[in-house]
Amino acid sequence: MSTAVAHRTIETNGIRMRIAEQGEGPLVVLLHGFPESWYSWRHQLGALADAGYHTVAPDLRGYGGTDAPADPARYTALHLAGDVVGLLNALGEGPAVVVGHDWGAPLAWSVALFRPDLVRGVVGLSVPYVPRGDVDVLTTMSELLGPSNYQAYFQLQGTAEAALEADPERFLRRFVYAISGDNPEPTNLSFPEGADFVGTLPEPPELPGWFDADDLAYYTAEFSRTGFRGGLNWYRASKANHELLAPFHGAPVTTPALFIGGDRDVVVNWPGMRDLIGILGMFVPNLTKAVLLDGCGHWTQQERPHEVNALLLEFLAAPR
Repeated sequence: MSTAVAHRTIETNGIRMRIAEQGEGPLVVLLHGFPESWYSWRHQLGALADAGYHTVAPDLRGYGGTDAPADPARYTALHLAGDVVGLLNALGEGPAVVVGHDWGAPLAWSVALFRPDLVRGVVGLSVPYVPRGDVDVLTTMSELLGPSNYQAYFQLQGTAEAALEADPERFLRRFVYAISGDNPEPTNLSFPEGADFVGTLPEPPELPGWFDADDLAYYTAEFSRTGFRGGLNWYRASKANHELLAPFHGAPVTTPALFIGGDRDVVVNWPGMRDLIGILGMFVPNLTKAVLLDGCGHWTQQERPHEVNALLLEFLAAPR
């Protein structure tokens, strides 16, 4: 068995980043999404370490024990990818397999796109690779889901923070359940104009078995301390990202890759997304497979840790 999870802080790209790490061997970096932290990979750190990998899960920019600049302009894809590149350089262990979930997935795809010399494999959970197109993501989301969708709401600086921070436990409890496979009434995170966002989320009859009171308490303590502004700022860089990524318009990700999603995930079930997953190999020519887990919602590696771990280990073991 590997040693316990250890935490330390490294310097990267002008910020201080807290990382959780476990094990020794080839490097695997795990990138979380919103509203999470390194803790969302608690089921993967030990499993991958026991299989002979040095597994590292950072708190990404804006989260947990990592610096959280207030300015949304410091959360572009180039800033975030720069953080990961700086992390890889600080660790100094050669090319890594980079795994991302939710917002961490576009970040993982971006690092593989920008710096394939540093990435020997990339895995996206929940969010497949979508090449830069003609329209920015925020505009596309509003066209697909209507103007009162969660990403549009998260643009409201101060308003969104106040709503989420009024009762972090209530927001986290409802949000986690709302887009999990346990919710029998799937939501697309759109709501009536002017409605209270948190109030539109369903109250769970009980916490899911994979997300217990201790898990909720950890997240609640972290976001009660840090607030949600850092995480929300990722959404606020959408239009800037579209402008900055113009040189990568339509570019494929050529690194060996794996996609894992849940068939009840809100992202997988957005209009057109299943069709895109079906042709993902067009944009990711070295895709090994695209897997949808039956009954799984958005929180892929937390809802289905054993299946995700098995798929990751299979991918990691393949010759490069």
